[in-house]
Amino acid sequence: MNGQRAAFQSLWLLARMKHAHDAEGGLVRLADLRGEVSDASTLRMVVSRAFRDFKAWNIEVGWGEDTQREPRFLNAERRSQGPFWLPALEAKRVRMLVSGRAATAAEVASFLGLRSRKMRSAEPGSSTPPDAVHLQDAAFWKQLVASQQAARQGRLMAPVAGGSAAGSPASALESIRLAGTLAATDFQRALVTLNEAMLWRRLGDNEQARRRLQALKKQRLAHHVAGNDYLGAMECIVSAWCAYTARDLPLAQSLLAGMADDAARGLVLRHHPDVRFEWCNLWALVCRSRALALAADDRPAAAALAEESLQRFGEALAAAFESHSFDAAQHVAANMGMAAWLFDRVGLSDLPALARDGYADTMRRAVQWIAFSEWLCGHTDGQGRSAWNAIYLMRIARGHCRPEKQPMLVQFRAQKPLDPAAISKLAGPLADAFDAAHWPVRWVEVAQARLADHQAGRRRYPGLQHCSLLFEHAWYAAHAGDLKAAEQSLGSLREALPQLVPSDRAYFTESWNDTLPAELVLETKPPRRPAVRKKASPRNS
Repeated sequence: MNGQRAAFQSLWLLARMKHAHDAEGGLVRLADLRGEVSDASTLRMVVSRAFRDFKAWNIEVGWGEDTQREPRFLNAERRSQGPFWLPALEAKRVRMLVSGRAATAAEVASFLGLRSRKMRSAEPGSSTPPDAVHLQDAAFWKQLVASQQAARQGRLMAPVAGGSAAGSPASALESIRLAGTLAATDFQRALVTLNEAMLWRRLGDNEQARRRLQALKKQRLAHHVAGNDYLGAMECIVSAWCAYTARDLPLAQSLLAGMADDAARGLVLRHHPDVRFEWCNLWALVCRSRALALAADDRPAAAALAEESLQRFGEALAAAFESHSFDAAQHVAANMGMAAWLFDRVGLSDLPALARDGYADTMRRAVQWIAFSEWLCGHTDGQGRSAWNAIYLMRIARGHCRPEKQPMLVQFRAQKPLDPAAISKLAGPLADAFDAAHWPVRWVEVAQARLADHQAGRRRYPGLQHCSLLFEHAWYAAHAGDLKAAEQSLGSLREALPQLVPSDRAYFTESWNDTLPAELVLETKPPRRPAVRKKASPRNS
């Protein structure tokens, strides 16, 4: 190049981009380099060396999916991810010569290895192309569906009693790992990694979820697979969920905003209702948390965030029904109901989204949204009932009970939380969601029934739901005067708390110390408060 001997990998990439510009639409992906000039472990080094050479040759090269942007404005930190392309003006400058004359198309193809690859794929008995359909694919897709169904039914990690046919894995995690052994294409393997990351996120294990996300990133960068834009979008959403779970709200919102601004992922967001549901639901949850944190100090900002939260919840609900997913719809309906109640508690009940004709019965509206969520649960799959609806309603029922910190037992029992019948009355036309089989007449029995299902293996609730049920049971058992039962639930809660993230542990620690009767606090010796107290509230996951 310019009279100097050029590194083969750099020259190959330049020639490949020139060929792509002239004949293939412009983009050269990492998968095109792998096997021709490098393996997966050295791709980053090869790309870095090539760009140093391009700079020395005074050739401007672009990267990323948007070929209309000027390369000088691109983010260099993302350069190693590709894909790569030549701007039109640069492509006109590049000439490929062999022995001083213009290279023929056959010579270019031979140098790049394109002809040999095409010939190999056409040979009788050659291996099936990576993304072709295999007869054995049916077994993979069956196993993937089994995992997703298990996740919807709450069988995330541990089997549920009687939950599977003989000989087949009962939990979502087991099923997705078996699907991994059946995966025959790069896309199928990446899909397995994504689903496993989503499972670990729901289980509350951020470390495992992030490990799988890193594995997914490597798979996507090493191979250009079908569905790559969808996988990239979902990778971003699960990463944002991990940040939200860790209460890093700025990071969560930054990831979601970056996804919306990205040309390829933004397109998926607009046109894929499942992705749009996930994005809107999580964005709304982040706005909800920020609004609650700001309510005491900056009411205008809090009100704007609360309004945006409710708007995004509405968009998430529409996306859920667009994709015919009642499971997704029940999640966002519960989130909407709890958001309305929480906003009311911090003085944001006069939001336009909550008030009609100047009047807002926020508690009624909150209960009706949660009742709608429960109704949807009953019409999708009985095994898919979430504990969140019960937890939310138990919190709402005792929400007006605000005694002094560590009240005496007599004062504590004098409080009058709403009973299930009163909550059912607030649900109005949706009261039929609360059938007698799943909703006993006392809250302590509602909590106990769900805990009994968990302990017997009929349900498997993730850590945050399980801890929330234990605390609600302890509160209502103490209110009924059964301190022994309350102590037992608090003992189980103490054992389960270490698995939660610090913000959730802080919520239970403060609630245990401040809202339970002094006699029970003295007997159970609650966990110590964190050094810096932060208001926290477990959230729907």
